[in-house]
Amino acid sequence: MKAYVFPGQGSQFSGMGKDLVERSVVAKQMFEEANQILGFDITKIMFEGTEEELKQTKVTQPAIFLHSVILAKITEGFQPDMVAGHSLGEFSALVANGTLSFTDGLQLVSKRALAMQKACEVQPSTMAAVLALEDAKVEEICATISKEGDVVVAANYNCPGQLVISGTLKGVEKACEALKAAGAKRALLLPVGGAFHSPLMEPARIELEAAIQATTFHQPTCAVYQNVNAQAVQDVTAIKANLVSQLTAPVRWTQSVQQMVKDGATHFVECGPGKVLQGLVKKIEPSAEVSGV
Repeated sequence: MKAYVFPGQGSQFSGMGKDLVERSVVAKQMFEEANQILGFDITKIMFEGTEEELKQTKVTQPAIFLHSVILAKITEGFQPDMVAGHSLGEFSALVANGTLSFTDGLQLVSKRALAMQKACEVQPSTMAAVLALEDAKVEEICATISKEGDVVVAANYNCPGQLVISGTLKGVEKACEALKAAGAKRALLLPVGGAFHSPLMEPARIELEAAIQATTFHQPTCAVYQNVNAQAVQDVTAIKANLVSQLTAPVRWTQSVQQMVKDGATHFVECGPGKVLQGLVKKIEPSAEVSGV
């Protein structure tokens, strides 16, 4: 069985999507439509912008979504048996399996990006990658620090031995020190503008919930394995609820891939910019076949 997986923030690069326009009229039309929906020329930033311009959350999220969704649209024989997306990538996955229309998906991603950016400005916060320490130990140290008043939580279960934490600047800094003392190979601050997938995203979650509830979701053509519970979901009401919870809950990527393999996935195809997910899948399930579109 073939699982299509869609990347999240961090996979952007200058010039992304240019090749899609060069090889497809449909891609060109979709990019032009995206400029109108967003109200600014995102294609110009994607094709010609600097890394700094592409790093702005309000640009990054729609850019990665557009690259992923348009690539899926113009790929011959695109027919997933199951889909999943890492964080933002879950929206791309939901367009790919017919749950969301292209327009609705892009509008939600844009609202999500702006709401997250706003939440980041409320309180200085960050994330850090923790390498080579057991998940349970990371969770325990984060819980201890959070009890003392500085929020820090496990945010992204990327693959065995790689977990990203998220929280206030002080909480993450304290956790990094404690994690290194506990034996982590590295605990490295990431160049992000906020504490994604943590309780600090609550204002954004409330904002996004209203937008999601007002959007029409359709019956999917195949199951989506959602970040929040790492389970196959096809019920539209459940998909909506999980998508809302995703902003303040951890991304259970390791568990999602493991569940997809249990459910019969043998080939994982990354659809979008970069190869980050191919690498993670290989670390989670070495026997799986991985490729890009």
